[in-house]
Amino acid sequence: MRILFDSKLPQHKRPFGCLTPGEECTLSVHIPVAVMTRKAEMVLCGENGGELCSEELHFEKTVGPYEYWTGSFRLEKTGLYFYYFRITDPHGTFRLFKEGDDTNMEAGDLWQVSCIPSDFYTPRWAQGAVIYQVFPDRFARSGWCDCTGKLQPYSVHDNWYDEVDWRPDEHGIIQNNDFFGGNFRGIGDKMDYIASLGTTILYLNPISKSFSSHRYDTGDYKTPDPMLGTEADFAALCRCAHAHGIRVILDGVYSHTGSNSLYFDRNYTFGGNGAYCRPDSPFRSWYTFYHWPDRYNSWWGFDTLPTVNKMDDSFLNYIIRDEDSVVAHWLKLGADGFRLDVADELPDEFISLLRERIRGIKPDALLLGEVWEDASNKVAYNIRRKYFTDGELDSVMNYPLRDALVAFLTGRSTARTLADLLLSQRLNYPQPLYYALMNLTASHDVARTRSALALDFDPRSRTRAQLAALDVTDAMAARGAQLQPLAAAVQFWLPGIPSIYYGDEAGMQGLCDPFNRAPLQMCDTQMLQWYAQLTTLRHAHPALTRGEVAVFAPAGDVLCILRVIAGGRDAFGEEAEDEALLLIVNRAAHPVHCHAELTCPGAGLCEETRLAFVRSEYDCAAGCFDDTHIVLHDGVGAFDLPPHAAKIYRLENRHGTETGS
Repeated sequence: MRILFDSKLPQHKRPFGCLTPGEECTLSVHIPVAVMTRKAEMVLCGENGGELCSEELHFEKTVGPYEYWTGSFRLEKTGLYFYYFRITDPHGTFRLFKEGDDTNMEAGDLWQVSCIPSDFYTPRWAQGAVIYQVFPDRFARSGWCDCTGKLQPYSVHDNWYDEVDWRPDEHGIIQNNDFFGGNFRGIGDKMDYIASLGTTILYLNPISKSFSSHRYDTGDYKTPDPMLGTEADFAALCRCAHAHGIRVILDGVYSHTGSNSLYFDRNYTFGGNGAYCRPDSPFRSWYTFYHWPDRYNSWWGFDTLPTVNKMDDSFLNYIIRDEDSVVAHWLKLGADGFRLDVADELPDEFISLLRERIRGIKPDALLLGEVWEDASNKVAYNIRRKYFTDGELDSVMNYPLRDALVAFLTGRSTARTLADLLLSQRLNYPQPLYYALMNLTASHDVARTRSALALDFDPRSRTRAQLAALDVTDAMAARGAQLQPLAAAVQFWLPGIPSIYYGDEAGMQGLCDPFNRAPLQMCDTQMLQWYAQLTTLRHAHPALTRGEVAVFAPAGDVLCILRVIAGGRDAFGEEAEDEALLLIVNRAAHPVHCHAELTCPGAGLCEETRLAFVRSEYDCAAGCFDDTHIVLHDGVGAFDLPPHAAKIYRLENRHGTETGS
């Protein structure tokens, strides 16, 4: 018999998930009677694994073949903590570690618990929102802007449907300086379309004056790129978005600037006042030169992207502190927040200062970070990051979800693996952030959703030339088209913010940069209708935005996600009508019959909600888009799933009360 402890289960750990300073946490380890336990302790470790203290567990009771050893503790300071157990029996002392959902003696992982600020919050409008991400040059064009002052050289495609330039020039350099003329007015003209997708947040990739079409090589932080339009055009775009109930967030690129910029000016384009031009430049302290002016620190070795010293006082003043700092400038023009590019390369102190400043200007401004891994315990450049434990970020880009979802749908992992990832985030991400998590399936940095699902390998492993030459067969494209609705359904069913990368909703294809950055094309009207259906459901049912979540893997090919409001309260304790909606996804190319047990503990619902859900006595799952009715017996249903299916149900109870429409 094994020793039992699973931090997701209320019989082992309460409360569920993160703690706040001073909050009591109770742990209970269930040890077989045969062990003859004499002593049990919880050993608390710091963020780097070093032992901090131990807390003795006390024998509580015997239940069948198990003894329950229970104890409580409180964390007084915010931070990331880990723990394991130390157990003494008649033969000596051994350590107990985590091994998946199970335990193991003397080998395994530590359990994790975060202590977050008690006053940590995320903007109410962001919780359960819908993001539409736009790459500004490639979305829509309305007329032509005055390109006086546009950094040269550049080219403009005459044909909106041209292939994006991807080949290097005669010097072997990929210039990224071909444009299609997308602009602020074009985005504004399509605001009705953006709103029709249920969008509540418009996220724009960089808009500042820059040399390249991606504009991550900032030339002038406070000036829009002339090809996009003027400050007045941007302000008008924000007013248009706000009139449609849509907030606007911008890309904040503060890890580096462009070499062709006001601040560095390697090409002497901006008057020769940059750090490259003059040792006494006002921007000299922003950069680290190994040998002035030609050898300097640059982002990942790209000499066109000189890295800035983020904690330099002059840089902090310019970006954050000044009355007309960069962040203040754009917020006052109408922006509602920022997505921080490469957040891992911005010091915690920088992020905290930026958050404080934007909240001082707009108390409900959103700050979202680009983090590619588990943001709850991220180590970057040998430093444990404090995105959550210091309450720095409101949200992060959920690339772990994207990668796990693609792996599951393409058969490279199981439903159990995906469910474990989802439950891990539910456990380790602070609830206010978890409900504002940017859940993406594609972005400007990864393959489009349909293309990623068409392949049986990760296209990030191939060169541009290899991707350009790749023959995506009709069968591969068909598989991507079959699986994309499943990916979108999972994305929209989870707590957080589903993010649509422009054109994905219309079936656009494209592998990695720059092939995923082609101009918008409307390729698949059926897919567009599916996204519209999902957003309509999401906005119609509070359970899909503010309800709790449970995740199940009843078969290797099948994932279930249940969203619940029970007991008259949503996940934040606010009054709400009870409802429950269920998504079941079958990734297989063949029909699957499976049983799903919806009331089992350890699937993500807090225990109070789970028990209230059980008391609701739902006895039927009714199809939202068809006339299917699945009988539920004590929370268990038998489902016959078609191939490549995403089935959506509302739950009904014996009194005839429906929980969806």
